[in-house]
Amino acid sequence: MKGKKALISVSNKEGAVLFAQELAMMGWEIISTGGTARSLREDGIKVKDISEVTGFPEMLDGRVKTLHPKVHGGILGRRDLPLHDRQMKEQGIEAIDLVAVNLYPFPEVIARKGTTLEEAIENIDIGGPAMIRAAAKNYRHVIVVVEPLMYSLVVEELRTSGDLSLSSRYQLAVRAFSHTAYYDSIISNYLRQGLDDQKDKFFPVTITLPFNKVQNLSPGENSPQKAAFYREPLPGPATLAFGRSVLGKKPTYNDICDLHVAWELIKEFEQPAAVAVKNASPYGAGLGEALEEACRKALGNKRGNYFPAGAMAFNREVDEQTALMASKILPKAIVAPSFTAEGLKIFSSWKNVYLREVPPGQFGGEHPGYCFKKISGGMLLREAPPRVPATDFWKCVTGRKPTEQEMGDLFLGLMVARHAKENAIVIAKRLQVLGLGSGQIDQVGSVRIALEGAGQNVGGAVMASDVCFKSPDGLEIAAAQGVTAVVQPGGAKIDDDIVSICEKYNIAMLFTGIH
Repeated sequence: MKGKKALISVSNKEGAVLFAQELAMMGWEIISTGGTARSLREDGIKVKDISEVTGFPEMLDGRVKTLHPKVHGGILGRRDLPLHDRQMKEQGIEAIDLVAVNLYPFPEVIARKGTTLEEAIENIDIGGPAMIRAAAKNYRHVIVVVEPLMYSLVVEELRTSGDLSLSSRYQLAVRAFSHTAYYDSIISNYLRQGLDDQKDKFFPVTITLPFNKVQNLSPGENSPQKAAFYREPLPGPATLAFGRSVLGKKPTYNDICDLHVAWELIKEFEQPAAVAVKNASPYGAGLGEALEEACRKALGNKRGNYFPAGAMAFNREVDEQTALMASKILPKAIVAPSFTAEGLKIFSSWKNVYLREVPPGQFGGEHPGYCFKKISGGMLLREAPPRVPATDFWKCVTGRKPTEQEMGDLFLGLMVARHAKENAIVIAKRLQVLGLGSGQIDQVGSVRIALEGAGQNVGGAVMASDVCFKSPDGLEIAAAQGVTAVVQPGGAKIDDDIVSICEKYNIAMLFTGIH
């Protein structure tokens, strides 16, 4: 492999020195730029500066180093075409056989608080993506490496085979194009936030959604399809993707779906709270003075002789007592700000549980972002639904006002309803969800299911709906069973009729105004 040339220019220098050493020992000539060249020389590696190749110094504060025909001609020239070979010789262009490049740390820079637009722009790499794309385009003749984790694989194949197979080169090229596409999508999405035009800002003509794989997922229940978990490049600090796995099995697709619903719901509450979710819909929730009490309430909504299990979320550190309470249903996945050593010890004895932790003190405040859904041949995109205003801004439209206890129950019920499937009705009492109906074709069906789940405990309970009442039937049924207060968005044509029914049964009704 003597006479082969490798161009190494990296911002992330992890593994670069060892990689260059291995190549040099196999007879490769190393070409490098700026800080990478200095780093390699400090470790005793013989390096040729890029300026020796181009005949021009690095200039414009490093903006121009590799943008030169002797670099790109050396990368793009096809070795199997006589015309390319002749033209390269005429211009004194030497072939570059390997390009190891990673890019300016734009994502890390914009993640720092206080980063200005000027600082962000200066960290947009130009020459790096150009070299990567050129090498990937000419992968049959040029090896392109953009990830430090691939260095050892490249070295091993060079050692054993003397060269990289066409299959390996192709795989590296795919990774390279994915790398630059991911990088550019982060830049475009960041810069878009500075637009004044709200339409172009949130719903541009073209959109790219960068995601990075966290891990492959285990097959889910009744689901043989393979799946994987991806995160945004800069997930908000209170998001599920921001957290980390702390214990247990590899999660399934269903686990992550349930954890997402549970986590988004648990963030709505300030006092100790616990929620239980199955099939991406809440079925139990409770608030309490202590987390163990909240957990007990969340598990109080028993279905016949069994608990649905699924996933649970907590908004406080999970201690031993709470862990013991949760063990009554053996949830398959749990998310919380943290777990005590005693709590982890309880969970470690389970064979089929996954624990995820999001750092404490990070609740709320993240940008709501987008909701998107894959459809046949396309995608639907919308803004995330607005947050419900504080209870102080709810409007009571009946003569009877809700009690303080009813207000707490109404808030709990409404938050659960908003995170359940559409057309949701929640029955709550004493800071505990008693019944939930959702996903039905009409509201009355959801009311019946929620009341059936609540059983004999409806007297004195409240009812929350995520949509306005378009028929009096559901309200009449709830009133007959003893519901004393209702919260809903309001805004239907029959609002006056609904209020009249509430007055008839001495029910307090509140409108949130948020659909």
